[in-house]
Amino acid sequence: MRTLFLDTETTGIDRGARLVQLAYKNALTGEEVCEYFNPPCEISYGAMSVHHITHEMVADKPAFAGSEHCSKLLSVLSETICVAHNAPFDIGILRNEGVEISTYIDTLQVAKHLLVSDKHSLQYLRYSLGLVTREVKAHDALGDVLVLEALFMHLAGIVREKFRCATDDEIVDKMLELTYEPVALNMFTFGKYKGKTFDEVRGTDRGYIQWLHTSESAKPAADRNADLMHTLEKYL
Repeated sequence: MRTLFLDTETTGIDRGARLVQLAYKNALTGEEVCEYFNPPCEISYGAMSVHHITHEMVADKPAFAGSEHCSKLLSVLSETICVAHNAPFDIGILRNEGVEISTYIDTLQVAKHLLVSDKHSLQYLRYSLGLVTREVKAHDALGDVLVLEALFMHLAGIVREKFRCATDDEIVDKMLELTYEPVALNMFTFGKYKGKTFDEVRGTDRGYIQWLHTSESAKPAADRNADLMHTLEKYL
């Protein structure tokens, strides 16, 4: 398939976060790339506690922006479609590094459409679906890429059967469509009605749903939760 499985490890989760590790696998060639970079800002302790990359580990590494690694990634992306789990985050990080990606497949969103699961995080699905037999390290960019590839292939099989896709291109096109299609949520996972279904809350406190819709609508478009907005509009 014409896909590039990609993952980043970063300085944090804020809007200005920068890259400290990049890994990707080109499905067209089988090439695997995994590199560390010295970011132009501090690595947060929160980020270190997840990926265990310290300043000392990247002190002698190059910056990513403007590097040969950046040029190579741009070249590979011109021939492939980027695939990532919670893709908007990785794409935002790469945008901070000067790499713009306009078309992508988000396996998190596709999984929400296709899989009935308590959680849809990459590592949860790794174990609940028994995806990877090769030993990989969680929250390491290359390890996550290998799990991502396995998840993508699992989802691709479901798409092939469910939507009767005859070719790889049709599967990719359908996964692109699902990526940009919001998912209707069933249950509140936050706030005073956590654990209650949206249908229950509509019956007892419709004003809360209206208030939440108004609150979410007031956010900048880029910050709105598309799935939440879609669900709130369904129940209003």
